[in-house]
Amino acid sequence: MQGVAVREGSVAVPRVPTGVSDFDHITGGVPAGSVLLLSGENGAGAHEFALTSAVTILQAVRPQGPYRSLYLGAYRGEVEVPRRVVYVSLTRSREQVLAEAESTFPPDYGTALAEQLEFVDLSRSYFADTVVPLEWTERSGSLLDPADGGSNDTPLHALAKEIDQRGPGALLLVDSLTDLLVRSSTSSEELLTLVKGLRRRAKSWNGLVYLMLTRHVAPPAVEQALMDSVDGVLGFSWVQNPMRSVRTRALLIEKSMSLLSRVPKELHGRFLLDVKGIQGLVTTQYERV
Repeated sequence: MQGVAVREGSVAVPRVPTGVSDFDHITGGVPAGSVLLLSGENGAGAHEFALTSAVTILQAVRPQGPYRSLYLGAYRGEVEVPRRVVYVSLTRSREQVLAEAESTFPPDYGTALAEQLEFVDLSRSYFADTVVPLEWTERSGSLLDPADGGSNDTPLHALAKEIDQRGPGALLLVDSLTDLLVRSSTSSEELLTLVKGLRRRAKSWNGLVYLMLTRHVAPPAVEQALMDSVDGVLGFSWVQNPMRSVRTRALLIEKSMSLLSRVPKELHGRFLLDVKGIQGLVTTQYERV
């Protein structure tokens, strides 16, 4: 997808589709090189958003040709589609992530992830100096890169190496900052420095980075500092309609000048979310707040 680049400031910045169709239709995608914090309550949709984004991108760039169109609404400038998707996990295995996707999404999602996803398992570094036996982090078969997860690095150093090596041109998912924040040996100051450095470095990659964070685990000051250290924050929460007895997942753009400036004022509100059998995570409606 090519066109005339739209200038943001004095630099022409292409847009990157997230693959979540209604979100892209309203926002026109995300500026290339953005680092987004996907932050929210447990089960409120952050992980589903990331996996829907991953699968849609993978299906759009698969070698046998486009499978799903990537539509950015009224935006007509230059578009960069990530060439690959990289999932960096600190505690979960590839098999766990695939099993979760297969149980939540339609079968073609699991197939796309199994065939094309680059998975980086840093669990050996994460659990190296803990009570967890080394055998629990052993990798089975040949599904992972033998170089992944070197145990001589601290989790932060291992994470920095992997994202620097694999980030250019990719949709990069980091699961999760919460795992790092609950680890007693992780310095929140060092983590914030890493995120700030990533924000600077990612601008030359023409890709997109998602950092996953569960709300209300870290101290409020640390959460706020993380929000200040990224380009944008997508907040996921459970909302209750007073007229109904069921809860609904919701997405709110909590921070992003480049996104909010393109959303008409009458549409400044929150997306209500659902997970559908064909499209993955979708927005069911948009409401003012």
